Order: sequence, then structure tokens, then C-alpha cells
Amino acid sequence: MSRLDLAQDRFRAALKALEYAGGTVGESLDQAAKLPERIAELESERDKLLARIAELEDEVSTLSGLTEEVEGRLDGAIGEIRAVLAR
Repeated sequence: MSRLDLAQDRFRAALKALEYAGGTVGESLDQAAKLPERIAELESERDKLLARIAELEDEVSTLSGLTEEVEGRLDGAIGEIRAVLAR
């Protein structure tokens, strides 16, 4: 194999490597172009989840108040039943 053939082979290999690198750069640029849209989607989802968390916190607060009321009523009823049974 002559020096020219060796140089041609090395040149072809370098071109293939360059083409591959160019292809991956193009794919990366395509993905990077989609990032702002994806970020907006994630921010929207985050806002929805935060709103749902706020709703659930309100429900917990309401249920906690009801639980305390039921507990108070049950304690009163148990007290009355004990008083009646003690007679």
C-alpha cells in the first residue's frame, strides 16, 4: 500500500468521524431547541400540583376540625352514659 493510499484511508476515517460528530451536534441542537417548551410544561404541571396540595391542605384542616368536634361530642356522650350507669 502506498503512502497515498494510507493518507486517503486516514482522510476517509477523519471524514467519517467528522460526519458522526456533526450528526450528534445536530441532534443535541434539536433537543436543546425543545427545552424551553419542556420547561414550560413542567412549570405548568408544578403549578397544578401546588394548587392541588393547597386544596388538600384545606381539606385536612377541615377534617381536623370535624374530628375534634366529633371527639368532643363522643366524650360528652360517654360522660353522660357513665353518669346514667352510675345511678
